[in-house]
Amino acid sequence: MSDNCQDLDCLAGVRVVDFTQFEAGPSCTEALAWLGAEVVKIENPKTGDPARRVLPGKAPDDPWYFHMFNANKKSLAIDLKSPRGVHLVKEMLKKADVTVENMAPGTIERLGLGYDEVKKLNPRIIYCSIQGFGAGSKFEKGLAFDMIAQAAGGMISVTGEPDRPPVKPGPSIGDTGTGMLMAITILGSLIERQRTGQGRRLQVAMQDAMLHYMRTCFAVQARTGKAAARRGGKTVMGANAPSGLYQCTPYGPNDWIYVMTSRANPEHWARLMKLFGREELIDDPRYATGAARIEHEAEVDAIVTEWTRKHTKEEAMTLISGVGVPAGAVFDTMELQNDPSFEKRGIMQVMEHPSGPFKMPAWPVRVDGKPPRVKPSPLLGQHGAEVLNAWLGLGADEVAGLKREGVL
Repeated sequence: MSDNCQDLDCLAGVRVVDFTQFEAGPSCTEALAWLGAEVVKIENPKTGDPARRVLPGKAPDDPWYFHMFNANKKSLAIDLKSPRGVHLVKEMLKKADVTVENMAPGTIERLGLGYDEVKKLNPRIIYCSIQGFGAGSKFEKGLAFDMIAQAAGGMISVTGEPDRPPVKPGPSIGDTGTGMLMAITILGSLIERQRTGQGRRLQVAMQDAMLHYMRTCFAVQARTGKAAARRGGKTVMGANAPSGLYQCTPYGPNDWIYVMTSRANPEHWARLMKLFGREELIDDPRYATGAARIEHEAEVDAIVTEWTRKHTKEEAMTLISGVGVPAGAVFDTMELQNDPSFEKRGIMQVMEHPSGPFKMPAWPVRVDGKPPRVKPSPLLGQHGAEVLNAWLGLGADEVAGLKREGVL
């Protein structure tokens, strides 16, 4: 066992019935699993989570997308269209602390597992729903994936070059970002329940969650009186220069560095000019203040670019950050995966899965120096007998009978 990670018991004893699929919901429940909760993923016995089938033309095969969002969980493959299957899940919900679903609007209610029904079974349960659009929204029945949430929640409107069409941000903020907000709220609700003994109904819409991540943009709108605009590689605040992406040698597609000078730190300009050997520009009236540099932003960008193009992105990052100016090289996914420091610190870990080893990002918070250990995502229905025995006391003969009936 690697000593750069650990098995966390922060949520030991917390039981989660997980009806989620794809990414927004599974991101939330995976966070709970990493923290030590027992997360039982309820899956269709024939097809499983649709995330298992992202490879066109192939049968469910636990592909990499599924691994990413279902590490450390257990799988119970049970037919929710079977009265016996629904009965068993209801019995589990009576014993659960948390349940999370992100099915299409109305689906969980049609299964007889909506909030009102489950609350009758277990008033202490924290019942969580993640949907694309919020109740009361004119789009509340609409379906959503990450890119839909990013479009409808404003993120795409501020991404891209000013004179070109909007661009979808690369990371799945709409999905995973929403899941993290729900996970944090679940933790707060668990603590509150220790005091009150009562459960909660938690609901988050992906569109609503995007507004949370757009707060800087709304601040810009308040300051300017206009909708926040696309600014390409520049910050949406647009309050200081230099600030943006600058090209580095050898001029490949990701040979760029982001340099950010803060309006709260006027000394950043002087530090840069000393590094560049251009001390005469520190007090030059064209560049001496933040306002002046914004007015002459194209000239400022040219000064920075002239220097960065003589350095690789890692050299530039080391030198610029070394003088106390924020700088970040543009690393691609392969560079990040191959950087040994992430694996050494446990931020990237190798999942030892029956289908083969798979390196993936772990939960990034280190607890007393170590992040939680990544355990394999489950094979479809892998933990059926274990879960039904531990939760409901069903023996091997009963489980075998349920399999013969097609319930499992």
